[in-house]
Amino acid sequence: MAIRAILTDIEGTTSAVSFVFDVLFPYAREHLPAFVLEHAGEPAVAEQIAAVRELSGEPQADLERVVEILLQWIAEDRKATPLKALQGMVWEQGYRAGTLKGHVYPDAVEALRRWHDQGYALYVYSSGSIQAQQLIFGCSEAGDLRPLFSGYFDTTSGGKREAESYRRISAAIGLPAEEILFLSDVVEELDAAREAGMQTCGLARAGGGLAGHPQVASFAVIDPQGF
Repeated sequence: MAIRAILTDIEGTTSAVSFVFDVLFPYAREHLPAFVLEHAGEPAVAEQIAAVRELSGEPQADLERVVEILLQWIAEDRKATPLKALQGMVWEQGYRAGTLKGHVYPDAVEALRRWHDQGYALYVYSSGSIQAQQLIFGCSEAGDLRPLFSGYFDTTSGGKREAESYRRISAAIGLPAEEILFLSDVVEELDAAREAGMQTCGLARAGGGLAGHPQVASFAVIDPQGF
């Protein structure tokens, strides 16, 4: 079957891992404590604070303890959904203020625009929250790229190394898995997507191997018709 949709990871794939670890994470770590304390009464923030308490097993944690838990999760690079949601809110402030600009590789920008023009449906699947994904692409160095995408998926669809997550995404997109091409720089994610029936292509921008999958160093050489 021909490819009709392309599902892409962000970190290490469309965007530099260093942007996340050297720019976004430090920004969140610096600004998150004050943000939580100042906005705890707002429904969207209160919902995530409650989720932190539940997930950590500390239902009675006060705000200061919630902040400690969040900072610990940041240090551990935990893929906790409430952390990702709160980070997204903090980053949104930075993006809106112009302090942050989303990094997207020029070859990814060019290819995504080309594929969109060619009629492929484009989707994102990242461990970062959907809000964070939209901010990276919406406030990118190349301008607002959000019109290129038909949808976004995050950890609410399941873990990125679990085949069932990709089955859920395929069902949500409304296409057979074999008509979806998944792009990532992590072999375990590629393995899971392939197990679910998707076509796969690995991004090895700095070299290295992604055993068992076609791999490229740039979006520029990916031909969806070749899968």
